[in-house]
Amino acid sequence: MNPGGEYARDSRYITTRVTADGRDGFPVEPGRYRLVVSRACPWASRAVIVRRLLGLEGVLSMGIAGPTHDERSWTFDLDPGGRDPVLGIERLQEAFLARDPGYDRGITVPAVVDVPTGKVVTNDFRQITIDMSLEWTAYHRDGAPELYPPELRPEIDAVNEVVYKDVNNGVYRAGFAGSQESYAEAYERLFARLDLLSERLQGSRYLVGDTITEADVRLFTTLVRFDAVYHGHFKCNRRKLSEMPVLWAYARDLFQTPGFGDTVDFDHIKKHYYLVHSDINPTGIVPVGPDPSGWLEPHGRAALGGRPFGDGTPPGPVAPGEEVPAVPGRS
Repeated sequence: MNPGGEYARDSRYITTRVTADGRDGFPVEPGRYRLVVSRACPWASRAVIVRRLLGLEGVLSMGIAGPTHDERSWTFDLDPGGRDPVLGIERLQEAFLARDPGYDRGITVPAVVDVPTGKVVTNDFRQITIDMSLEWTAYHRDGAPELYPPELRPEIDAVNEVVYKDVNNGVYRAGFAGSQESYAEAYERLFARLDLLSERLQGSRYLVGDTITEADVRLFTTLVRFDAVYHGHFKCNRRKLSEMPVLWAYARDLFQTPGFGDTVDFDHIKKHYYLVHSDINPTGIVPVGPDPSGWLEPHGRAALGGRPFGDGTPPGPVAPGEEVPAVPGRS
């Protein structure tokens, strides 16, 4: 938070890439890297979804940090002994300091860690999912969807840019605003963009083209947190997602698509925001609601056509050990 001013996200990420040709020194190799995430974090949740949609579970292992963290970093308190079983570390910070002992930027998820050295390779969340689609193709499952098709990339990039500025980061600009004026400006931009997205999606099942793409993944991870966190905690309260008919149906459609809702842990999401942001919620009380069962209500979006996975197929069952608590009514 910037008292008296506008919230600005620290975007100084480690931009080293894991590529098919290893041009940055880190070639794609099965079992070499570990994707560290928190189910609480919308940026990390993108990587969780894309990894599952593409079927990379068997070649890119995943470490799941707990939903809360302190000023030092995310911790592996969900694991026995509080240590990641593959990396052997208690805090993600250790992987960043192994890469750069003087590292002084954000310890963020998602992060890709080189298992042999224990050093973080990248935490550039925007590039991580694109590289999963383009650089890991040799290890995609049979029937993996094309989330970043060449002919649609300019449009996907353009949509992603405005969604990031006004929605993905817009909720944070409202929630962490340091003045009434900066909050109001972020609030107006957020809902103006949501109105435009509603218009776009009224006659189209997906954001770009007739299949799920990277653009849908990026919008979904904000929408799925909207009523549970952003509406109240971040004061994004013109109306709830469940009161925006088009976006609510669109979000339910994705939630009910294999690879989306089966990666969402509402308990982790609420604990993170309401416990970590003590300046916004000093009591540390975590809301009991809202009732998540509404996510399973019929959405009617199939009437718009579209093919969720294009020429591909849905992903199979969630990998053992990666299951999330079931929403009431979901087996």
